Amino acid sequence: MSHLWEEKCIISPSLICLDMCNLESQVRILENHGVKALHVDILDGHFSPSMPLGLDTVRQLRKKTDLEFDCHVMVKEPDYFVDELLDIGVQQLVFHAETADHLDGMLNRIHAKGVRAGVALKPGTPLSVLDYVLEKCDTVLLMLINPGYAFVKAESQVPYGTRKIRELRSMIEERGLNTKIEIDGRISPDNIRMYGEKDVDIFVTGSTCIKADDMENSLAKLMALQAEIAG
Repeated sequence: MSHLWEEKCIISPSLICLDMCNLESQVRILENHGVKALHVDILDGHFSPSMPLGLDTVRQLRKKTDLEFDCHVMVKEPDYFVDELLDIGVQQLVFHAETADHLDGMLNRIHAKGVRAGVALKPGTPLSVLDYVLEKCDTVLLMLINPGYAFVKAESQVPYGTRKIRELRSMIEERGLNTKIEIDGRISPDNIRMYGEKDVDIFVTGSTCIKADDMENSLAKLMALQAEIAG
């Protein structure tokens, strides 16, 4: 298992925010700036109203980079997609509590393949659903906007995001766990500064941090911020 997941303030750029016609060259830019993980969102068009990325693209990209694949399955029926991603060869796989029939069983299934496993929660889903499975979660991903609605300009981070993050951190610390907290949804440099020191371990970054028309410079600034916080 890679030591990456024990590092502080991990930056995991979202694959679906890159140029889909030039993925390989853009992934090379990420690598050259010291990025170690790539956030791979799989959507089915049902759980979320968009479907920007197919499994075949992920399979082809897996052959072209050694970046850790940090996968987030946002689908109505996760079983098929989880099995496909495990076959492709990913390093972390989180699925949604709202659509998995058996949280405990799915975590076991992913762990059996030697892959880090975790649960993702939509903004309005309470932390209580994690009560009996938190010990099995390598990561918990908290959505700060409703999944699939990033294209809606009025969709902003939920006002209770900070409270939810810090309540989850307290749950983890009270149980003496090493579970990581990952946040996703319009993550900004200000979010990284606010939470990167002690609250959040993994930041899913998209167009708010990495500018399509100035990828090199914005990425350099982002990684400089990461280095500053990680020490």
